[in-house]
Amino acid sequence: MLHKIKSIIPSPVLNIYHYALARAAAILYGFPSRKLIVIGVTGTNGKSTTVNLISKIFEQAGEKVGFTTTINFKIAEKEWLNDTKMTMPGRFELQKFLKKMVDAGCKYAVIETSSQGLDQFRHLGVEYDAAVFTNLAPEHLEAHGGFENYKNAKAKLFKHLTKFPNKSIDGKEVPKVIVVNADDEHSGFYFDFSADEKLSYSIENFSNFKADNVILTPEYSAFDINDTHFEVSIPAKFNVYNSLAAIAVGSAFGITMGVAKNALAKVGRVPGRLEYIDEGQNFKVMVDYAPEPNSLAELYALLKQVPKNKFIHVLGSAGGGRDKSRRPILGRMAGEVAEYVIITNEDPYDEDPIEIIDAVAEGAIAGGKELDRDLFKRYDRREAIEKAIELAEEGDFVLVTGKGAEQAIAVSGGRKIKWDDREEIRQALKNKYK
Repeated sequence: MLHKIKSIIPSPVLNIYHYALARAAAILYGFPSRKLIVIGVTGTNGKSTTVNLISKIFEQAGEKVGFTTTINFKIAEKEWLNDTKMTMPGRFELQKFLKKMVDAGCKYAVIETSSQGLDQFRHLGVEYDAAVFTNLAPEHLEAHGGFENYKNAKAKLFKHLTKFPNKSIDGKEVPKVIVVNADDEHSGFYFDFSADEKLSYSIENFSNFKADNVILTPEYSAFDINDTHFEVSIPAKFNVYNSLAAIAVGSAFGITMGVAKNALAKVGRVPGRLEYIDEGQNFKVMVDYAPEPNSLAELYALLKQVPKNKFIHVLGSAGGGRDKSRRPILGRMAGEVAEYVIITNEDPYDEDPIEIIDAVAEGAIAGGKELDRDLFKRYDRREAIEKAIELAEEGDFVLVTGKGAEQAIAVSGGRKIKWDDREEIRQALKNKYK
């Protein structure tokens, strides 16, 4: 009902509404961001992992940290999975989080800052000190009304950065910092905004933090920055970029390369990101988020290195304003790479889930698959996972993408169904070996 009401309200009036809520929330909780060094991470892919890695680096330096991401939340020593189905908490919830971080003695707050959150002014009551840009690829285009609007929505974080005076934390002035991925074609756009310090990171191009001698294996990543060698137990090229972003942020706030190296060496897998599920079966099962073509292509590139017999992929695509054009693209990619493709429900919101599944399946057929031979459609996500586990034999590889460690499926009427791909896979594996 609230969504329908908002849809008929003129944009200027809705903007005033969002703005007023953001200001009211900050006032209610006493402007907690003024007592924290606040780092915002935006971009299409890698935001959640980058936030987690930044937190690990600051904690290695002995600092208390709080963060909010699509995957998980953290306030000092307490960490838990995000069950809200929101990348960026609402205005009052976000201010409440920040206030709890202050009360827990945190010095740093790291916020995954989404384009839709920025468009809804959730950032307005937050006084940021650093803005991090990971990368940009087409996503949420229907919600934003095109790629340029999407690109400009993320720019609001960078514009917002210098609207407030520099803070003094622990007797030291906090600089305003911009960190960008120099290998992304849009990096210059975000780099040009004002800041006290601007840093870049890269693998290919010149930057302040350039990774050389990059080693990518299915189990870990390694690279050098000048004379410091880094090894991170999360694989894939995209995680080298995420690590570089975290190293650059740490450096901007006085964290040495040695501390960053030690922090990243201790990092475990981020929940729902390249996460293996092992119940003693004789084949591999991995859960990953990878909701759009760029992230899926990078995941496929990594998995090429993994020895396997059959490759079985369970996937779908989200509704609710998520880009319809990518649905057949995802299906075609899966159809061309996997031996078996199972298309299922993901997060339909108010769209017809069957239509979404059919659109992805059309792509898989274009990629060479035949329905009910090596392509299966399962409306029920549990049945899709069970089908994949049923098909799997010794030495095979099962990949389940689209949700990662998300704790709910979003369906019509704003309802959420409790869900966790990882737990469903564990149960399917137990049932297979009963």
